[in-house]
Amino acid sequence: MTELRIILLVFLLVCAIAVSFSKNLLISVVIYMAFSLIMAIIWLILESPDLAITEAAVGAGVTSILFFVTLKKIRSIKTTAEEDIDE
Repeated sequence: MTELRIILLVFLLVCAIAVSFSKNLLISVVIYMAFSLIMAIIWLILESPDLAITEAAVGAGVTSILFFVTLKKIRSIKTTAEEDIDE
């Protein structure tokens, strides 16, 4: 169990550093989702299921959806039709 905790903490640090250095906003949101899911697993290991469910629902779910909608509104994510027009 100790190895699992160390691996999760390493992944957590990698996600935190990667989101800081990512230039692409979409990739940053996906890394943030991974960070939230890893955090939810850590909360489960720490025997706090209420925080794990909240982290998974709010961190990886609602917040990520809001980020995707925001990126779409500022036109950072292009649809396939928009990509065809640009080419």
